[in-house]
Amino acid sequence: MCRVLAYIGPELPIDSLLLEPENSLVNQTLDPELHPLLQLAGWGFACWSDHLLKPNQPFRYRRPMAAFYDDNAEGIIPSLQANTLLAHVRAAAYNAATVLADENCHPFSYTKTPWVMAQNGALPNWTTLQRELLPHCKDEYLQQMRGTTDTEFLYVLLLSLLEGDSDDDVQHGFEELLKVILEAMKALDLVALTKLKMVLVSPNRIIGANYGAGHHGEADVQGDWKELRESDPDSNDYALSMLLEPMYVLTGRNFQDYEKSYDIDVCPVEEATAAIFASEPLTEETDDWLHLEFGEMVALENTGSGITRSVRRLNV
Repeated sequence: MCRVLAYIGPELPIDSLLLEPENSLVNQTLDPELHPLLQLAGWGFACWSDHLLKPNQPFRYRRPMAAFYDDNAEGIIPSLQANTLLAHVRAAAYNAATVLADENCHPFSYTKTPWVMAQNGALPNWTTLQRELLPHCKDEYLQQMRGTTDTEFLYVLLLSLLEGDSDDDVQHGFEELLKVILEAMKALDLVALTKLKMVLVSPNRIIGANYGAGHHGEADVQGDWKELRESDPDSNDYALSMLLEPMYVLTGRNFQDYEKSYDIDVCPVEEATAAIFASEPLTEETDDWLHLEFGEMVALENTGSGITRSVRRLNV
């Protein structure tokens, strides 16, 4: 499964998020704590900064190679700082059918929307499911699709279902997304386990969702993901563990004071000035991290005076 990292807070050098920590996102390509496979299919990031010539538009970088082989990273990243960032390393099947191209690396960013998107999930049989799902897609987004991945198609579909950009609108969009996917699966007799571990980011905002459906199309999936992870890697139970695994949120202050780590001064959320959303806890004090459990959505915003955080149960 892919790895994701999102940040909002004070402007800081993005190498402190992507390169310097021992367990940085780039290093997770080789050694993720909560996943047994390497992420070798590419990586990328999008960031916003008041110091860019176009501060309201994302600076986006993507490259279709393992992040630790990217010889451009150490030349570009130390020159950038950001108040908002979304970064991703891509996992894909280890076979020649996988298309390694810039266009298939996350995050995805289109015009006519404030949101960029990445995910740690999968929509099985998505090319066939398009027969049922394309009527839900708006031309303004379909015309911008360049790659061959399920994630980019999910981006098109989700953007098409959004009626606005508020937290309520995004929650409704996530709920409708799974609804139309399950309807398409049932219509084509292609019901399968579906992981939707998605994150939307716009300037000073992060909205993450951890949800999906089980092997039989059930949205209310039960189980202990850690126990299920002990199953054979090719088993249904192992796949279920990947679905039920949490996402993680850390809020606090003074992140910039801790060199070469993701440590932060933990404080009540109403006193926090920065937030990180990630696919695994990145500090030794794992109890500091809020678990975004299966079936939940988190909305984080930097209001200028601090961080707001709300966790909601998705109605699916």
